[in-house]
Amino acid sequence: MSKLKREKTIFICQNCGAESLRWAGRCPGCDAWNSLVEEKAPVASTKRTRPAFAAEAVALSRIQTDQALRIATVSPEFNRVLGGGIASGSVVLVAGDPGIGKSTLLLQEAAGLSRESFRVLYVTGEESAQQTKMRAERLGLISDHLYILPETELDGTLSAIERVQPQFVVVDSIQTLFSADLTSAPGSVSQVRECALQLIQVAKTRNLPVFLVGHVTKEGAVAGPKVLEHMVDALLLFEGDRDHFYRILRSVKNRFGSTREIGVFEMTEKGLRDVANPSLVFLTERRTEASGSAVVCSMEGTRPILVEVQALVSSSSYGLPQRTANGLDYKRVQMLLAVLEKRLGYHVAVMDVFVNAVGGLRIDETAADLGILASIASSMLNRVLDPQAILLGEVGLSGELRSVSQIDSRLSEAEKMGFKRAVIPVGNQKGITRQNRILISAVDSAEKALEVVLQ
Repeated sequence: MSKLKREKTIFICQNCGAESLRWAGRCPGCDAWNSLVEEKAPVASTKRTRPAFAAEAVALSRIQTDQALRIATVSPEFNRVLGGGIASGSVVLVAGDPGIGKSTLLLQEAAGLSRESFRVLYVTGEESAQQTKMRAERLGLISDHLYILPETELDGTLSAIERVQPQFVVVDSIQTLFSADLTSAPGSVSQVRECALQLIQVAKTRNLPVFLVGHVTKEGAVAGPKVLEHMVDALLLFEGDRDHFYRILRSVKNRFGSTREIGVFEMTEKGLRDVANPSLVFLTERRTEASGSAVVCSMEGTRPILVEVQALVSSSSYGLPQRTANGLDYKRVQMLLAVLEKRLGYHVAVMDVFVNAVGGLRIDETAADLGILASIASSMLNRVLDPQAILLGEVGLSGELRSVSQIDSRLSEAEKMGFKRAVIPVGNQKGITRQNRILISAVDSAEKALEVVLQ
């Protein structure tokens, strides 16, 4: 009796894509635990065939500039995040939590862009054609030039692109797509990498914009290999709470625009609606007579947005005080608490401190330091901050106030929203180039800033 030939297998990390001949509890590439999954080793093909979509080398001087023209989207907010529209031949990955609005936004854009001279192919691997039609009817979307393809196989998707000849393609989602040439399951590192690579090849050789919907892990990272984020031209992340109305689309990577741009949307019965004035939305329900409330101005790409920062300081009922930061950098908040304790004499070490950025916006820049520090001090003293003042400035470890960027844009937004005073660092006073009707209070330390705004 002949012995059965055993197929060769390898172990692939589902986090970083590293390969190993043996299983290990910890990935040798990224040190992730229990991420190695056994897959069949790919068999090298002896046939050398010309790729289906082969590109020709072109001299730089002969490339037509109109190839870089952008396609304006239906949503101005989406247009802003993309850097001015959809670039021809670009591959964009849109990721976010389940139910956040990824498919809704892309179906709205696909239906809005489709017309007789602009065919759109929407590949859905998670829904049937009937389910997609029901969702489109609920959103009030009707189009004769939007083609729905319920397909999970890569070859079927590429064949549909050949038949339909679309000018725009949406794949929802890349984790459901699989190639029959690989034996691994859909969503694995090998499948996601191979399918994305072939779609990118089609996009570049045909000058065809392709949008990919991506899943995220429970930690919030894009599911699949990290190399997927490097392969695409742009990575857009949906942020916000599914239970709230507002959604934020943030540009994390963009080869054709700013990497800090955001778009703000409101989820309605008819889908996602643009929010043209986010500052007004984030300040609508602000209580000006309450302590622990400060207004800061965060630059998101080229857009200044006014956001309310709330703090609540209370006596701790436990041996270890609680520290909670929503929408803010937790370590940054810890540092500001240390500055309050050491430099300004506020005894917050034994207090519970809760800090929150209202509206679901994630504030990462250091220009919000002064507002966070002032809101904590206000809550601890139970004294209201000046409701007509915004606070700008980075706080150093010695309590000094450091300059922030784009001071003119921030002051202009504050003036437009009706604020009368701005507390800024002394270093920014010379950088103001436009006339403002807002009162400027330039200080050099956080302690002096609190003296100005605490009532």
